[in-house]
Amino acid sequence: MSPPFAHQAGCVVIEGRGVLIEGAPGMGKSSLALALIDRGAGFVGDDSVMLEAVAGRLMARPHPNTRGLMEIRGLGLVPMVVVEQAPVALVLCLSQDAPRYVEKAAIRRLGGVDVPLVTLWPDSPVLHLRAEWALRQYGLSGASLEK
Repeated sequence: MSPPFAHQAGCVVIEGRGVLIEGAPGMGKSSLALALIDRGAGFVGDDSVMLEAVAGRLMARPHPNTRGLMEIRGLGLVPMVVVEQAPVALVLCLSQDAPRYVEKAAIRRLGGVDVPLVTLWPDSPVLHLRAEWALRQYGLSGASLEK
């Protein structure tokens, strides 16, 4: 078990598995999260989440300073229903330098836990579908840990 630490990323939950969304400012992290939430994902946090290694899994929780708030560009901070925790199954990095395809996911080590990492090109009208496919293809399996 590692002590909780703040990590700059958004996080949504799809079918019990957390997806961290990273990228430079303006890459569309919150827009991707919003599109996934519109498709049924749960909301853990926007822009910053708390991470902690628990029983060999990386857990994401809302950051206390931004809990339940999402920044929607042009609208400001909007209240959101929060999922209290999620086991992180995948890290998505939004970047203009994303490869056209990958044969296997890279690895991101966070809190002493290895998590699959996939970099996606952000300028796509179907980015939310690519994110869901990345989770299916490369995300860690397993349901959420019991509280």
